[in-house]
Amino acid sequence: MKALRFLATVAFVLAGIALLIAPSHAAVASAAGFVPTRFTVVDEGTVGKPDVVLIPGLASSRTVWDAEAKLLAPNYRLHLVQIDGFAGAPAGPNATGLILPGVVEELHRYIVAGKMHPAVIGHSLGGLITLMLADAHPEDVSKIVIVDSLPFYGMVFDPHATVESIAPQGRAIRDQMEAMPADQFAAMMPTMVKGMVKDEEGGKLVAAASIASDRAVFSNAMFEDMQTDIRPDMAKIKTPALMLYPFDATMPGATLAGFDAMYHGAYATMPNVKLVRIDDSRHFIMYDQPAKFDAAVEVFLK
Repeated sequence: MKALRFLATVAFVLAGIALLIAPSHAAVASAAGFVPTRFTVVDEGTVGKPDVVLIPGLASSRTVWDAEAKLLAPNYRLHLVQIDGFAGAPAGPNATGLILPGVVEELHRYIVAGKMHPAVIGHSLGGLITLMLADAHPEDVSKIVIVDSLPFYGMVFDPHATVESIAPQGRAIRDQMEAMPADQFAAMMPTMVKGMVKDEEGGKLVAAASIASDRAVFSNAMFEDMQTDIRPDMAKIKTPALMLYPFDATMPGATLAGFDAMYHGAYATMPNVKLVRIDDSRHFIMYDQPAKFDAAVEVFLK
């Protein structure tokens, strides 16, 4: 029973994870000589057009944005981020210590060095990073798009959770995930991904590439996500924002009222945010409902 409870908990955590194969892009960008050490960036799109930075989620490759990038490329200059240690990329400095604060500060330096004022789009953990960037450096960003992310992930487990109350559970999940044998980890993924994505091809990518990430970076970043609570700062984040969240009525235990209450409650104190629910979708909205996803993003960016 303990094993079943653990797998069920991991499934819930993995609903906030994107696990995709490392990118095939060859050209990695820097900004005016600044070379990040915690992530890499690939530039695409149209030079001279407004800048858009796209940040994928936990353990995810930038390729999660491939379809959306093709649609945005004619009208925007795109900066596609991938965090080191995720999806087959070398861990670099992310191998030890805290990860998220360093990523946020290097994103700030990248934006300043490039003399940009971009819109930033973040999925899952990338959405939390986007909120952290807009909180710490509001002057950096013109608009933000948050894709299925919460200011405190503990709310998924318990609406009354705190960083302290969820820490023991978070540490247990982190330690068990890091110690799990590769074959066991791979064997559980097909079941896990069913809760994250409805699209069959997207699900295959997620399941097939889950072991590509550095397991220590994966586990530690997941724990950091669960231990980061920026709800007290939400009222200070005044950047125009779009928050996209999914709902799939076929998910066991899912209720429309419950989903709406959780997301709207989480963002209630944040000014200038518009919440849009994308139905018939799970965590990977860009896979499950690509047309609706693109329509919402493009209207907001204009």
